[in-house]
Amino acid sequence: MKNIAKIGDIKIYRKVIDDSDLVDFQGETLHKVYSTFALGRDMEWTSRLFFIDMKEDHEEGVGTFLNIKHHSPAFLQEQVVIKATMVSLVKNELTCDIEVTVGDRLIATGQTGQKMLTKTRLEEILRKVGTSHE
Repeated sequence: MKNIAKIGDIKIYRKVIDDSDLVDFQGETLHKVYSTFALGRDMEWTSRLFFIDMKEDHEEGVGTFLNIKHHSPAFLQEQVVIKATMVSLVKNELTCDIEVTVGDRLIATGQTGQKMLTKTRLEEILRKVGTSHE
């Protein structure tokens, strides 16, 4: 893993909310707002941008946790700005604080965790768990 990021560094991801991001369960749209599922996916993606820059060809990042606190809804066609701030990097584990806004409105805050593993180690873990699951 390349050590090119430091505590306090920021990654930004911007996204316009579309129909695939709305609250939808079993094919029924419940609310025309940014769903928790889509919000979490995009929060995790934003923190992953650090690992995309840091990983080497033989490595891959995996999520370890996601924490989301809603503050305000975001609506269809609004642009959300997701900001990931690196708060710790201990060995191969990255933690980011996340803030999601639409303009001046705070949509959500949270935290993400990810670990960098070698692809070989990740395959071993998946194979071991997959074998015990069969």
